[in-house]
Amino acid sequence: QVQLVESGGGLVQPGGSLRLSCAASGFIFRRYGMSWYRQAPGKERGFVATISSNGGSTNYGDSVKGRFTIFRDNAKKTVYLQMNNLTPEDTAVYYCNAVNGSGVEYWGQGTQVTVSS
Repeated sequence: QVQLVESGGGLVQPGGSLRLSCAASGFIFRRYGMSWYRQAPGKERGFVATISSNGGSTNYGDSVKGRFTIFRDNAKKTVYLQMNNLTPEDTAVYYCNAVNGSGVEYWGQGTQVTVSS
């Protein structure tokens, strides 16, 4: 059974930091590129960051460049999103995504991040 389980979300003040985790099971994690997406209320789901299967390549959405870092631990089958200098505009449900070269894709259930004073 394939699972992507996000954790680490919560309430944080502007300027604060959070680290999200996404634990994978049920598929060969090291063969999948991993990404984070987010969806704010009333908005479409949007791209945040992605990392290649071996961790050698990353890419970020313009709004998070320089503040967020994606990294992975293939031994632990986990991908992370370190989020620094958070703003209210980062408030959203954050989703973990896995996709391989054949287009097989999985999604997690999401974790809520709220940035507010």
